[in-house]
Amino acid sequence: MPENELFAALRLQHIPNLGDISAKKLIAHCGSPAAVFTDKMHKLLKIDRIGSAMLAGLHDPVHARAAEKELDFLRKRSIGYHYYLHRDYPAKLYHCVDAPILLFYMGDINLRGKKVISVVGTRSMTGRGREFCHSLIEDLATYDPVIVSGFAYGVDICVQRAAMAHGLQTIGCLAHGLNRLYPPEHGIYRDSVMKNGGFFTEQWSKSLPLRKNFLKRNRLIAGLSQATVVVESGERGGSLVTANLAADYNREVFAVPGRTTDVFSRGCNTLIKSHKAHLLSSAEDLVQMLNWDTARIKSRAIQKQLFVSLKPVEQQVVDFLAKGGKQHLDEIAIHCGLPVSACSGLLLELEMKGVICPLPGKFFELA
Repeated sequence: MPENELFAALRLQHIPNLGDISAKKLIAHCGSPAAVFTDKMHKLLKIDRIGSAMLAGLHDPVHARAAEKELDFLRKRSIGYHYYLHRDYPAKLYHCVDAPILLFYMGDINLRGKKVISVVGTRSMTGRGREFCHSLIEDLATYDPVIVSGFAYGVDICVQRAAMAHGLQTIGCLAHGLNRLYPPEHGIYRDSVMKNGGFFTEQWSKSLPLRKNFLKRNRLIAGLSQATVVVESGERGGSLVTANLAADYNREVFAVPGRTTDVFSRGCNTLIKSHKAHLLSSAEDLVQMLNWDTARIKSRAIQKQLFVSLKPVEQQVVDFLAKGGKQHLDEIAIHCGLPVSACSGLLLELEMKGVICPLPGKFFELA
C-alpha cells in the first residue's frame, strides 16, 4: 500500500464520528482513502447515510498530525498492517461489515488456508475449565488449527499456552496499541507467541486497555474465526458478547455445559438453552459440526513425554513443588536463588514441557 494511502487511511481511522462502516462507504465511492480528502464535500454528502456530522472533522489538521505520528510509530517499531481491501487481510474478518479498515499486527502470523478457532471464557477459570482447555487443544492439535483468544487472564491465556505447547499458531487480539502488553504479567509469553503466531489490534499506539476497546477487541476474536468456543462464563461478561457477535456474523458457536449450580457455567448453559450455541462435550463435537476432514490430519506437533529431561535448576523447582504443593513465584525464586525475572523464564520452560501449571495470582503447581 503506498504510504500516502496508508497515511490517508490512518486519518480516516482517527476521525471520531466516522466509524469503519462509513469509512468504507467513502473509500468505495471515491476509489481510495487519499481520494476521500480531495473529493468535493457536497459529493460526499450525497453518499447514503453519510452526514455532515461525520464529515465535520475530515479536514481538521489534528487528524493529519495524529496520523503522521502513528505512521512514524509503525515505521520505527516495524509494525505490520492489513488494509481491508488487500489480499492479505484475514478472509473471515473481511466478511464482517464492521471490520476495521486497518488491522495492525506483530509476529509471524499465517492464516492462509488455515482452520481458525476462537476460544474464550471467564478470567476466573476453574480447575475443570483448565482441564477442558488442555484436553480440547490436545485433541484438536492433529488438525493444526490457529487458536485465537484475547490474551487475558483465565481461559484466554490458558488456551493460548496450551496451543503453544502443542506447536500451534496462536493469536492474541489486544484491546490496546502494540507498544504495550496487557496484562503485563503475560509479558513472559510474548516471545513464544511471536515465534508461532502473534498479536492483532485495531488500536493505535497510545490506546489504553479501556472497557470500550475490549468490546471492539471482542469483534476481532469473533470475526477472525470460523467458530467460537466458550469454555466457562458467568451470566454476564465479554465471553457472551463475543459469542453473540460470532452468531451475528453467522459463525458457529459452541459452549461447554456445566451444572446449573456452577456460577461459571451459567453463561454457557444459557447459550445452549437459548439455541445460540452447540453443546460441546469434546473436540469431536466441533470437528463433526465443522465437517473437518478427519482423513487429512497432521502428525501431532508434540507427544506427551513420560520422562522429561530436566536441568538441575528445573529439577530443583520440581522437587520444591512436589514437597510443598503450590507456591508463589517469589517463593520459588527465593528457594532457587534466582532473580524473579529469570525464575519466570524458567517456569515458562517447565510449563512448555508440561511439568507445571500456572495458577491465578502468580502461583504454580505440578501438572
